[in-house]
Amino acid sequence: MHRPVKRCDWPSTDLSIAYHDAEWGVPVHDDTVHFEFLTLEGAQAGLSWETILRKRDRYRDVFEQFDPARVARFTKARVERLMQDAGIVRNRLKVEATVTNAAAMLRVQERYGSFDEYVWRFVDGVPKRNRWKTQSQMPAKTPLSDALSKDLKKHGFAFTGSTICYSYMQAVGLIDDHLAQCFRSKM
Repeated sequence: MHRPVKRCDWPSTDLSIAYHDAEWGVPVHDDTVHFEFLTLEGAQAGLSWETILRKRDRYRDVFEQFDPARVARFTKARVERLMQDAGIVRNRLKVEATVTNAAAMLRVQERYGSFDEYVWRFVDGVPKRNRWKTQSQMPAKTPLSDALSKDLKKHGFAFTGSTICYSYMQAVGLIDDHLAQCFRSKM
């Protein structure tokens, strides 16, 4: 008899299940992927993650596959064109923050060698593993996400509040918040 796979409580569609099973909480060590998730988590603020997952491919297209060197050169005219693109979240602050964050990422890479080297210092290079029993136990932010948020802002990043940073840290595996009963928590 086939037993159903136990997952975290939040994935409920084919898209979110695929994301949960293959990406969420998997340690990232690629600066382009870090930039992608910083952008997407910022875009998600106030919206559902499902909405962002549905728009993800378009984000990759319009933000040059999340190449920070290319995005940092976006002009005001390019931002205006993006504001007309229904395939992304058309929030001016979020779009402009993506361009700002691309330039900030380049400065961090220059200073630390890579964004990856910079960000993994916050967890001493090892994912912080939580084993919550229920989704309601999971915090929206922590002192660790507060520290990352403050430091990112010091480096010139925008739209990187503590709640966005916590979601980002979960997405890129700095924090492993798969629920205790989830098959991914055993990996």
